[in-house]
Amino acid sequence: MSDTAPRPSVLFVCVHNAGRSQMAAAFLTHLAGDRVQVRSAGSAPAETVNPAVVEALAETGIDVSAEVPKVLTVDAVRASDVVITMGCGDTCPVFPGKRYLDWQLADPAGQGVDAVRPIRDEIEQRVRALIDDIAPAPTV
Repeated sequence: MSDTAPRPSVLFVCVHNAGRSQMAAAFLTHLAGDRVQVRSAGSAPAETVNPAVVEALAETGIDVSAEVPKVLTVDAVRASDVVITMGCGDTCPVFPGKRYLDWQLADPAGQGVDAVRPIRDEIEQRVRALIDDIAPAPTV
């Protein structure tokens, strides 16, 4: 990575930071590595990450069992280039110069792993497209 190109920073936000935003952050970290700075947060964080989300990600080789839901802060939004919301409504602060995307995704809260898998797969597809847009792999 060259010193002249700063890493883009992405913040994923959902209500509880226990499902969708955790999956998106995990996929972005896993797929983009150090090419992107990744954050996730929730407007009303849960106590723990949804166990069905942990199981569904483990099936893809990604371990989020040690992750803890985090509260959304103004500083996290301010420090991010791209803010992706997933059902957090109007609770996300808006700052000029930021790129905002709203991903309409089913909420995995209270769902079993069978219901979480299609959400996980859609998030992975969206994250792959995001990486192609903001941090494509270097050409050799």
